[in-house]
Amino acid sequence: MSPGLIDNDSKLDWRKVGYYGRSAFAVLLSLAVLVGGGWFVYSEVKEAYVAWRTEDDYLGEGTDPVQVVIPSGATITQIGDLLVEAEVVKSTRTFRQVAQRSGESDKLQAGRFNLKKQLPAETAFAMLLDPSNQDRLMVGFPEGTTALEQAAIIADKTGLAAADITAAAADTSAFALPAYAAGRLEGFLFPSTYAVQEPPQAAAIFATQVKQFGVVAEEISLEGRAAEMSVEPLSVVTIASIIASEVSEPADQPKVAAVIYNRLEQGMPLQMDSTVHYAVGKSGRVTTTAEDRAVESPYNTYLNTGLPPGPISNPGKSALEAALSPADIGSLFFVTVDLDTGETRFADTLEEHNANVALFQAWCQANTGRC
Repeated sequence: MSPGLIDNDSKLDWRKVGYYGRSAFAVLLSLAVLVGGGWFVYSEVKEAYVAWRTEDDYLGEGTDPVQVVIPSGATITQIGDLLVEAEVVKSTRTFRQVAQRSGESDKLQAGRFNLKKQLPAETAFAMLLDPSNQDRLMVGFPEGTTALEQAAIIADKTGLAAADITAAAADTSAFALPAYAAGRLEGFLFPSTYAVQEPPQAAAIFATQVKQFGVVAEEISLEGRAAEMSVEPLSVVTIASIIASEVSEPADQPKVAAVIYNRLEQGMPLQMDSTVHYAVGKSGRVTTTAEDRAVESPYNTYLNTGLPPGPISNPGKSALEAALSPADIGSLFFVTVDLDTGETRFADTLEEHNANVALFQAWCQANTGRC
C-alpha cells in the first residue's frame, strides 16, 4: 500500500484514493484519446496515400496475362499509350516518368511482350526490359519452298493479307538482289527461320531473306566458283533450286547435281518432275501426270532441253554447295524409292533406273494416296 494513501491514524484515506483514482483515469482517458486519434490520423493518411498512388498507377502484382506489341520506332509516350490501352498501366504520364527516372528508356525494344493487366508502372517498365518476357514472332521457311509457298507461310504466321504480300514481292527494286537475279525474287529468298519485327511487314521479311542469300553467296564464293566452272551464277542458283525441290537429304544433293550436269552435257532433257510442278502450279506431290508433262511452258523440262529460265524454288546453303560441287559420278537417273526415309537411288542406265522405279511404284501401292 502506498504511504501517500494512509492518514495519521494509519488508516486508508479514501479521499486521497478518490483523487488519485480520478487522476489515473484522466491519464488513461488521455492516452486512449491520443492512441485512438493517432490511429484515426494514420488511417486517414494511409487512405490518402493509397488514393494518391492509385490515381495514376496500379498497386499489386497485376491480374490477367496480356500480350502487347511494341512497334519499331515507338516513343515512350506511344508505348505508354499502348500499355494504357491494354490495361497494363493506368497512366501514360506515370509510365513516362518511371522511364525517364530509370535512365534506361533507350533500352526498350520493339517486339511482342507477355505482360499482365493492372501493373504498377515500375513493374511494367522492368518487364519490358526483361528479354524473358519477349515473345518473338518467328517465321520459318523450309529449303526448296517456292515464293508462293513462302507467301502463304508469311500470311499464316503474321496475319498479313495476301494482297499486301503480293504487292511487296512485286517491287523487287526494294531488295538488294544480285545483278544476275535480273529482278526476280524466286531463288533468292533464302530459306531459314527469321525473327520478325513488330508490326510484321512482308517487304522487311523479303529484304532480310535476300540479304541472307547475299551473305551465304559470299561465304561460299558463289560467283567466283561459278566462273571457274564456266557456269553463269543464275544457272547455279537454278540448278540448286531443282536440287532442293527434288531431294532434301544433303548427302544426295551432290549426286542430283551430277545427274543434272551429266544430262546437260549430253543434251538430254532434264525431265525433272519438280520443274513441271512449278510450270503447272502444283505443290505437295512427287509425281506428274501425262497431262502435266504436256503443258507448254519454258519450265517444262520434259518438253525442253537445257535449264528452265530461272529458279523454281529457294535453295539453301547445302543445295547451292551441291550445285557448285557435283559428285563425280556418271549417273543419268535417280528416283526416291521411299518417301518416309527419303532413300534415293541413282542409276547410270535406263535399265537400272526402271528397276528402281519399280521399287518406288511398289512403295506407292503400299502407301495409297502418298504419291
